[in-house]
Amino acid sequence: MYLFKQKIAIISDIHGNSLALEAVLSDISRRGINTIFNLGDSLYGPLDPLGTFKLLMEHEHDITHIMGNCDRMIVDSSDDDSSSTINYVKRNLTTEALDWLQQPPSSLIIDDIFLCHGTPNSDEVYLLEEMKKEGATLKSSKDIINALEDVKQDVVLCGHSHIPRTLYLPNGKLVINPGSVGLPAYIDNLPIPHKMESGSPHANYTIIEKKSANWLVDQISVPYHWEKAAAMAEINQRQDWADALRMGRF
Repeated sequence: MYLFKQKIAIISDIHGNSLALEAVLSDISRRGINTIFNLGDSLYGPLDPLGTFKLLMEHEHDITHIMGNCDRMIVDSSDDDSSSTINYVKRNLTTEALDWLQQPPSSLIIDDIFLCHGTPNSDEVYLLEEMKKEGATLKSSKDIINALEDVKQDVVLCGHSHIPRTLYLPNGKLVINPGSVGLPAYIDNLPIPHKMESGSPHANYTIIEKKSANWLVDQISVPYHWEKAAAMAEINQRQDWADALRMGRF
């Protein structure tokens, strides 16, 4: 139970934003934290996938990774059916980086903590949010408990929605989404057309620490040079990413 004696930093959804990742890793280091869990979607995006990979490798002894849906999309894609963004990522990554991307598991158990990207059974489904025409709303406690019925651990870490959340369930489980390091808002068409908006351009991550029988949860928002990141997106003809990076909303 060594994890219960130290602070743990949780990062997720970097999406190739090396500038945001650099700021977050610097903040984590400044706080003296050397245990980091990464919940996936690390390199996908029209920004700096190779620079992001190199930063992660500089901290490879500190970070435990799982795979996200966009990581899997890069790994599974062929040259014939890839999107322009996946093609951009693959063109800019080395063979070493592409090989690394295939290694992490889709979920992981560490002590009393369960790590997944979306839900335990799908990296494409939101664990905490349901999509309606009005936007994202919290699922009922019953629905979340049902999604976690096979999870025995008391702490569940998830990403995918890019929205920082801390949720305590009636059965005593604690569910934490650290938000997104590198993409604070996005538009998607599945399961229905919707926006996810954190409302701020800051890079997000979370610190957890066991205090007696409970967990202290600290949701952190880190400033960085998001205008420079937005300019990267514009160079690659992704104005939607640029708008999201500048404002955290559309």
